[in-house]
Amino acid sequence: MSTTMEQVRSWQGPALFSYGFRPFFLASAIWAVVIMLLWIPLISGHIELPVAFGPVSWHAHEFLFGYLNAVVAGFLLTAIPNWTGRMPIVGKPLILLFSLWVIGRVAILFGAYLPAGLIVVLDISMPLMLAAACLREIMAGKNWRNLIVLALMALLIIANLLFHWEAWSGGYAANGYGMRLGISTMVLMVGLIGGRIIPSFTRNWLVKQGSKNLPVGPMQKFDKLSLLFLLAGLLIWTALEDHWLAGVALVIAGSLHFARLARWKGQYTFKEPLVLVLHVAYLFVPTGLLLLGFAILLPDLLDVTGSQHLLMAGVMGMMTLAVMTRATLGHTGQDLKASKGTTFLYCAMTLSILLRFTAGQMPEMSARLYDISALAWILAFVVYVVTFGPLLVRRR
Repeated sequence: MSTTMEQVRSWQGPALFSYGFRPFFLASAIWAVVIMLLWIPLISGHIELPVAFGPVSWHAHEFLFGYLNAVVAGFLLTAIPNWTGRMPIVGKPLILLFSLWVIGRVAILFGAYLPAGLIVVLDISMPLMLAAACLREIMAGKNWRNLIVLALMALLIIANLLFHWEAWSGGYAANGYGMRLGISTMVLMVGLIGGRIIPSFTRNWLVKQGSKNLPVGPMQKFDKLSLLFLLAGLLIWTALEDHWLAGVALVIAGSLHFARLARWKGQYTFKEPLVLVLHVAYLFVPTGLLLLGFAILLPDLLDVTGSQHLLMAGVMGMMTLAVMTRATLGHTGQDLKASKGTTFLYCAMTLSILLRFTAGQMPEMSARLYDISALAWILAFVVYVVTFGPLLVRRR
């Protein structure tokens, strides 16, 4: 059997389709820019679009189930060959997966012209096929411990179906069960996968620096306990939304994940933004959980929507960019070192997240803060496309 790299080299077509991370990371970054560029004039009433849902629901859906699904696909198609020792999906099968994702985005964007059932089929076809491919590889490689990742993918698909059902039954899907289940699944993914890679990458870098301040190993008893409380807290929030029990559960989970993050020694990684950003991204997990919990318990003091965006834009936006930049460098043969452009895009994303949260707490300044936050978000992903795009479209 050929090696992974021999399988990649055997593809004679465009380099973009020689590995899963290439098309999906590049397209997800471009889509993140397009969504925001359309969102600003759409919500202000300057343009109208024939989107499948209302403007706010379209905006929420395309970040959570459009953008995120592309990043997850790129990550899994690159990681699973390493987990299982089997061949990556390249060439025509990869083109098919990618085309299905693009078709789903077009179907949602022009959903007013299509039957609801067709939109659902087109939207979920890529994640369903991706899940089937991942299941095949995990079973063939007998890599049973990663079935939990497949279970989370299934939850994300179910959340997407719920979102469609709520939207077409007249509900406000942007604040429905499907949306909350999707956010919860995304946070659980970060808690699980981040809990594996962040302490490992941090340890590797600190050892090279000769540091004796090393993080604990991944998935210790405390990690499993904190993930169990995270699961419980997010399930209660998904089911009960603004009930005080959800607030208490989120505060407890957030406190445990602050302690979990502290065990990974991120304070010693300031010299390398490529490592530090992983800790900053994970910091939005406990921060978002705590502030959302307190917003539920003290609604007169904190804005629930703004706090929820610390999980949406904060956890999802920052962690996906952290993983995309690192994976792109590593899998295209570059040094694992952040350039000035990479550091700049991390700063732009951080600014966008903080301004979006602040806008929810300061309604008198919200319009201006929303615009600046959106521009910072666009800038972060434009810099990613300009800096990393050339690496993604040419051979290693």
